[in-house]
Amino acid sequence: MAEAQLVAADGNQKLFPCEVCGRRFAADVLERHRPICKKVFNKKRKPFNSLKQRLQGTDIPTVSKSPQSKVQPERKSNWRQQHEDFINTIRSAKQCTLAMKEGKPLPPPPPPTVNPDYIQCPYCMRRFNETAAQRHINFCKNQTSRRVFDPAQTAARLASRAQGKAQASPKK
Repeated sequence: MAEAQLVAADGNQKLFPCEVCGRRFAADVLERHRPICKKVFNKKRKPFNSLKQRLQGTDIPTVSKSPQSKVQPERKSNWRQQHEDFINTIRSAKQCTLAMKEGKPLPPPPPPTVNPDYIQCPYCMRRFNETAAQRHINFCKNQTSRRVFDPAQTAARLASRAQGKAQASPKK
């Protein structure tokens, strides 16, 4: 059976398979290869980080992600509020289409709903989810230090945007 494992290479030398990796070597080379092969195959290799390799030698700091906690705080479900907002939106859309058919003036748009999970930026009065709010508030703080920011003017600008969106939607 040992003869069956032997393979002739060029008819001169017989090659023996390595028990670890399966590659074939001459008898004297196999003796040197075997301990190295066992040592290499027993080690667990780290995954290669190409970002770290690319940034090596540059001034750009590497950004390390903080480990996120596995336990997410359970949020209170607000499906009922969302459902009521949806029903009110549909009702106002029906009133709008009815007014358009009859040629009457359009009814005023429903007041915008405020998501209680969102955090309001104290600088520009816009609302964001938690992670986006953290990033945005820092950004907005830097922006306000560069230019004068009037919250009343910003609120008026946001209201006019919301009114413009409400008027633009019935045209469909």
